[in-house]
Amino acid sequence: MVENAAPKIFYQDRSIVTPGDLIAEGDLQVSWSPYFYKIGNKYYSAITGLLSVKEGNVFEVIPLEGQHYYPRIGDTVLGLIEDIEIYGWVADIKSFYSAYLPASSLLGRAITPGEDLRRFLNIGDYVIAKVEAFDRTINPVLTVKGKGLGRVSSGVVVEISPAKVPRVIGKNKSMLEVLTSETGCDVQVAQNGRILIKCANSLSEEALVSAINIIQSESHIKGLTERIRAYLREKLGGSRNDASAEAKANT
Repeated sequence: MVENAAPKIFYQDRSIVTPGDLIAEGDLQVSWSPYFYKIGNKYYSAITGLLSVKEGNVFEVIPLEGQHYYPRIGDTVLGLIEDIEIYGWVADIKSFYSAYLPASSLLGRAITPGEDLRRFLNIGDYVIAKVEAFDRTINPVLTVKGKGLGRVSSGVVVEISPAKVPRVIGKNKSMLEVLTSETGCDVQVAQNGRILIKCANSLSEEALVSAINIIQSESHIKGLTERIRAYLREKLGGSRNDASAEAKANT
């Protein structure tokens, strides 16, 4: 009787892998991904990407480039309404697939025949949603049932490559914490490469957008989190702290 080989990952965390590289072998519990393939009990990279190794012999290949998002059930996405149908909306989620948002999900009820859905979401509106269903044979179905989901009523949407989303968030959300704490802005990063930001003033907004663009172009560089912190402090100086102190003094 031949025993299964013990799981083994051949690269360290944050290594660069290229198409055909043998990433791992053995009995690993990893989710399907278009970015690697399996032959027997061996896993090979399908792209040039960054390998993310997690506890429990779990890995993920993150594309270094790529403007299209691959939907996964449970992902939070920022969709742009591009069409209105009888029973719902079609949304662009920066994917090869258009997504469908049923009207019942937003309204919490069945719609009345002939009801004008433009009163609730119109073409050009943004919506924060989760991918509820997708199996590669049908387009993704979205839901807005849940806290923080629904129509976007304010803020600015920043576009990045979906491949750069993990870097903008950072390990244990370290980069995201720097972006929010140093600017005072509310930052919501969607998995499909759209970021919703809400800032109190244009100075903070401009600094934040500039920092996000730096992260996108220099995502492969080590020590980037602290570089972004220093960059934001240089751009904003003491303006944010001064504003906070002034607000407290006037209360």
